[in-house]
Amino acid sequence: MSTGVRSLAPTPARAAHAIPGIEKYRWVILLGLITAAVMEVLDTTIVNVALPQMAGNLSATQVEIAWVSTSYILANVVVLPMTAFFTARFGRKRYLTFSILLFIAASFLCGTSSSLGELVLFRLLQGAGGAALLSTAQATLRQIFPAREQGLVQAIFLLGIIVAPTLGPTLGGWITDNYTWSWCFFINVPIGVVSALLVSTFLHDPPNATRHTGDVDWLGISLLVAGVGSLQYVLEEGNSHDWFSDAWILRLSILSATSLVTLLWWQLSRRNAHPVIELRVLKNQQLAASIFLFVVLGFGLFGGAFLFPLFTQTILGFTPTATGLSMMPGGVTTACIALLCGFLLNGDKPKADARVLILVGMSLMLWSMWDLGHLTVVAGERDARLALIIRGAALGFLFTPINNVAFGSLKPQEAQQASGLINLSRQLGGSFGIAVLGTYLTRHIALHRADLVTNLYEQRYHALVAGMAAKGGTLIEAQARALRLLEATVMRQASMLAYNDAWMFILLSFLCVVPAVFLLRRPRGRAAAVDAH
Repeated sequence: MSTGVRSLAPTPARAAHAIPGIEKYRWVILLGLITAAVMEVLDTTIVNVALPQMAGNLSATQVEIAWVSTSYILANVVVLPMTAFFTARFGRKRYLTFSILLFIAASFLCGTSSSLGELVLFRLLQGAGGAALLSTAQATLRQIFPAREQGLVQAIFLLGIIVAPTLGPTLGGWITDNYTWSWCFFINVPIGVVSALLVSTFLHDPPNATRHTGDVDWLGISLLVAGVGSLQYVLEEGNSHDWFSDAWILRLSILSATSLVTLLWWQLSRRNAHPVIELRVLKNQQLAASIFLFVVLGFGLFGGAFLFPLFTQTILGFTPTATGLSMMPGGVTTACIALLCGFLLNGDKPKADARVLILVGMSLMLWSMWDLGHLTVVAGERDARLALIIRGAALGFLFTPINNVAFGSLKPQEAQQASGLINLSRQLGGSFGIAVLGTYLTRHIALHRADLVTNLYEQRYHALVAGMAAKGGTLIEAQARALRLLEATVMRQASMLAYNDAWMFILLSFLCVVPAVFLLRRPRGRAAAVDAH
């Protein structure tokens, strides 16, 4: 009788050949996987700078062109929790290679799109292919490298995930200024080809791998698509539609909540023999606490990457390229600190306690948010530079150690499902961050403007009118110029205060999750890599 699982265990001769290949070429595989991951994360931010040019070329409105970003993230968050299912169904090597090739093909088709509909469709395919470039790639590294090297290896892999959102706007601005928006997609083709060649040539499925060929959890997949897809749409579009005052946002919110609750019940039900998401892995306290922390990290990482360009371009008058360059030192700092943490956590006897490093990162994040929350309208790039560097150091101290703790107490066979949930939590945390902070910023600008207007002195207005009248023109023209100047001044000050509030909001979010760090424990054991048997 068929059990729905087909063994892929090789003969002894085949196993003996496959294992040395993995050990010999695992650093080459790392290069292929990190290249794919950087390419995927970069595509979530690189196109944002080019959206205005796309809108002009494709005759789309600003609302319509936003779907170029929304469609990509929608597909990505829907597929991420299913990567473990696809890996078990088709095999690690096949699924990874197919995902990279799909990403390459979709990138090329995006660059050749002649209409908005084509571009959105191909971005959906690109996002679906990109999910494995994060989740399956990270789990693969957990399986092919021994435990003593995991600290450094995971730190190297995380560099792309952390730094790419910072570098994306800079690269996108440069490409848009010097070429056309199509090259934001064409640039993926040669990079992807190299990655696909390395992965398909040197990566093999583990000798003891099994492939699941039983029934497919179609109900779970349907609930997942409806729940996560609706949630992501609500987060992306809610602010621009005034949230629940819009009928579609309200309906999709109800659909999302109902679908996700039902999905949770169905995935844990004993009647579901082959769940599409193995949620029982969350019984591991280390993993559950780490996922909670990753949600907040995504909130701070993507929320900060959303706030700072808006602040510099609307308040300080920076160009997109200047904004990207001002964020560069923070990204470099993140890379350096992440590698340092990887070195400290590497080996059979780590040189530092991951929990201590996480608390250091939390402290630095609070410091940087406090500094950014106390800037003024006369601030310049130098004033924000130190805070951004401190923020970059904080991210390095947070991502690598939390990742180390999350995977340290898991069996390598559980790494794929855990990786999917970790990457999903970070992406949803980022979506929550952008949605919440966007709404928070809009509301607080209005609140501060109303407060400032009520405190304007009549004498100030008359003085401005007198000054304008002295420059020539009629009294009515002088009054109009004075009112415009006052309105611009009030809005600039109100916006500045609102940005300060937003940075302090991120500070409070990190402060609230500090107790979760104390739920973490030092990993008791270090399991060998799957492919090292």
